[in-house]
Amino acid sequence: MNLIDIGANLTHDAFAADREAVLARAKASGVTGMVVTGSSLACSRAALALAQAHPDLLRCTAGVHPHHAADEKPCSLAELATLWDAPEVVAVGETGLDFFRDFSPRSEQERVFEWHLEQAGRTGLPLFLHERDAHARFLPMIRACRDLLSDAVVHCFTGDRTALYAYLDLGLYIGITGWICDERRGAHLLELVRDIPAERLLIETDSPYLLPRDLRPRPRDGRNEPAFLPHVLAAVARARGDEPALLGQQTTANARQFFRWPAENGASGPERPAADRFIAQAGVVAGRTHSIEP
Repeated sequence: MNLIDIGANLTHDAFAADREAVLARAKASGVTGMVVTGSSLACSRAALALAQAHPDLLRCTAGVHPHHAADEKPCSLAELATLWDAPEVVAVGETGLDFFRDFSPRSEQERVFEWHLEQAGRTGLPLFLHERDAHARFLPMIRACRDLLSDAVVHCFTGDRTALYAYLDLGLYIGITGWICDERRGAHLLELVRDIPAERLLIETDSPYLLPRDLRPRPRDGRNEPAFLPHVLAAVARARGDEPALLGQQTTANARQFFRWPAENGASGPERPAADRFIAQAGVVAGRTHSIEP
C-alpha cells in the first residue's frame, strides 16, 4: 500500500531517540507519506525542518493548537505566518477550539482561531482543524467564512452524528484515527464512519497519541506511530464494509488532492490559489486587530 498519514506529531519528544527508525518502519508498513503536525510556533518550525530533511516522505502544517492559544504573542503569530510561504507547509493549523480541557481561556482560543481562519483565506491553504466539545461555537465560526476558504479537514473526528453531518454539509473532510478502535469511547464511530463519503475520508494516527486499543502485539511504551496506520485503515474498512486496499487507494488520493501533494513525491510545492482571494470585509472578524494534546 501507499498510505498517507495526514496527522503525525513527529516532533514530539516521544520520537527523539528513534525518529529515523520510526520513519523507516512507516515506509516498511506501506505509509509512504506523512504530514507532520505543527501545534505552536516552535513545533511548526521543527515540523518544517523535519519535512525539509525528508522531502520525499514528509510535508507539514503550521499553526497554533487551541491548547497553546494563550501562549503565543503577536510577534509569534507574525513569524508563524512566514512559515506558510515554505512549499513543504501544506496546511494552516493545527487550529480550532478545545472546550474539553480548556488549557487556554476560551476567549483566547476563539481569537487565535479567527486569526487562523483569516490567514487560511488569505493564503488559500487548506485548514487542519481541531474541535473537541466545542461544536456549538466551532461550527458558526467555520460557516461564517466557508466561502472564503479552500479545503478543510476536521482531524481526529470524535463527535456525534449532528456534528458529522454539519461538517459534511460544509464540504469538509473528516479525519479518522485509532479512536475508532476504542470500544470504550469510539464505538459510535463504527456506525458514523459509514456515512462519510469516500471522497471526503482521510486517515491518520495522531501519533504518538491514540494508540489503537486493539492493536496486537501492543507496544510496551504505549506509543503510537505512523507504522500503525494500516491498522486504522483496516478498522475503518471493516466498519464501512470496504476492501482495505481499495479504501487505502481512495484515502491516499484524497490526501494528495487535499494537500496538493503530487503523486511523484517531488520536492516542488503545491499549487495555491491567489493570496488576494481573501476579502477582509467579508471575514469572520472584519476590521478587528488580533493581539495575538488531544
